[in-house]
Amino acid sequence: MWFNVSMVQSGKKKVLCFETDEQGISMKIYQGVVLTLEVIVLIVKMYATWFYSIYKFFVPPEPKSVKGEIILITGAGHGMGREMALSFAKLGGTIVCVDINPTGNQETVEMIKDSKGKAHSYLCDVTSRTSINEMAEKIRKEVGDVTILINNAGIMPCKPLLQTGEKEIRTAFEVNCLAHLWTLQAFLPAMMERNHGHIVAMSSMAGVIGLRNLVPYCGTKFAVRGMMEAVHEELREDPRDFSGIKLTCICPYIVDTGLCKNPKIKFPSLMKILSPQEAVEHIVDAVRREYHEITIPSSLYYINQMFRVFPRSVPLHIKDFLDSGLEAQ
Repeated sequence: MWFNVSMVQSGKKKVLCFETDEQGISMKIYQGVVLTLEVIVLIVKMYATWFYSIYKFFVPPEPKSVKGEIILITGAGHGMGREMALSFAKLGGTIVCVDINPTGNQETVEMIKDSKGKAHSYLCDVTSRTSINEMAEKIRKEVGDVTILINNAGIMPCKPLLQTGEKEIRTAFEVNCLAHLWTLQAFLPAMMERNHGHIVAMSSMAGVIGLRNLVPYCGTKFAVRGMMEAVHEELREDPRDFSGIKLTCICPYIVDTGLCKNPKIKFPSLMKILSPQEAVEHIVDAVRREYHEITIPSSLYYINQMFRVFPRSVPLHIKDFLDSGLEAQ
């Protein structure tokens, strides 16, 4: 029998520790068995989750009720923001319309009230963290805690990168990206206190694939998807239970909101430009079913996932074949 001798210092004394080769071998065998069992459990979990996901694809969850929820929508004065406000109001939600345009925002509120819905108007520059915090405190006192936050406000400079000015780039990131962080910091704590809430972020297919004439815009929309994934992980890995807080990231293709001035579509029947009403139908459904991420149309999600496993040059052939995007404005 062989002994491994090691010197261990305990306080001011040095103690000789003896370990037999048999003990070392037993420990290695034990560690190997534990690792093997952990890998088996991991594989079982992965397959079980995979089959469950397939099942949920064919049997989607029932849409949840949003009646009584306090739903804040940025950019509610026009386009998809307005359509979302109208749709959620019809479902019984109390809508907090936020926009920098007082006229458009108030028009949305009046349209909701004319349909017997509940709505409140707040003017705010979402690029200002101070303004958002002041608005958040005012909403808490006058309406209540926001339970569904929809970060919809956005701008889209459309021109080659070298022709895009510094101010345009900074503003794009402040509106499309940083504003999400400021609203999250303002409204997420109340959701965490109650373990109830839903955060919705408007990204884009330009946040899934890079497109010419949209370099800064793509940067902001890729950032939104990354932030949503990171927030999900912070909540999931927190030792407290935040399972009641849901997150949904929306990635539309081209929606006719006035931002897309020169769309280029080779196959209109396959990748048509959607009206705000059509896009919002998908968005409301995704929120009510608590989907983590969707593309509009949904087929683009699976096409992208499938071709991402190929070498980079392969999906570029598909992209060139579809030949769609935006021309410079």
